[in-house]
Amino acid sequence: MESIIYTQRVDSVTSYQEKRDAADQRIVDFISACGYLPIPLPNKPQLVEGFLSHIQPIGIILTGGNSIVKYGGNAPERDAMDKKLIEISIQKQIPLYGFCRGMQSILDYFGNDLVDVQGHVAKRHQIIRDGKIDEVNSYHQQACIRLKDTSGLISVAESEDGVIEAVKHKQYPLWGNMWHPEREDPFHKRDMENLKRIMKSRRV
Repeated sequence: MESIIYTQRVDSVTSYQEKRDAADQRIVDFISACGYLPIPLPNKPQLVEGFLSHIQPIGIILTGGNSIVKYGGNAPERDAMDKKLIEISIQKQIPLYGFCRGMQSILDYFGNDLVDVQGHVAKRHQIIRDGKIDEVNSYHQQACIRLKDTSGLISVAESEDGVIEAVKHKQYPLWGNMWHPEREDPFHKRDMENLKRIMKSRRV
């Protein structure tokens, strides 16, 4: 079975003076439902190359959770991890998919600004995707309104209030969307087909 590595959020547990890597079990369920073996990564960028050499994943997923530090987050190791994985994706042409925080990391890496947005936390709303109206979940407080021309990213979906909801890169195998595929019950066919398409992109 082909494997996909995925990131985890950082949770600070003050009562134990611990910082823990964690991920919603539904992420494992979603990746498995798409036919891949999900393998979580610790937030230790210095270990990534070792993981890749042993696991040789077909793709990378940047998951949700934790704001980027410069936008109020408190997990710099998460920022470093996402940056390292994006760099590896570009260098080795490994397909990378980011959702919510993961897409924010992609946006930030290529120099795009995030702004605070209203009405996008614990909501469902409509987006325009491929010229059609679709409905997605939403759990983010920050988003991108306009992509910089020099970023290399293309908007492929937007919400009615102008928030960019999905992007892809013109040159690299990088895609992102702001909704959480693992929080759909049942998993949406759209999201499952999208992940499979992304993971096959390097071999097309």
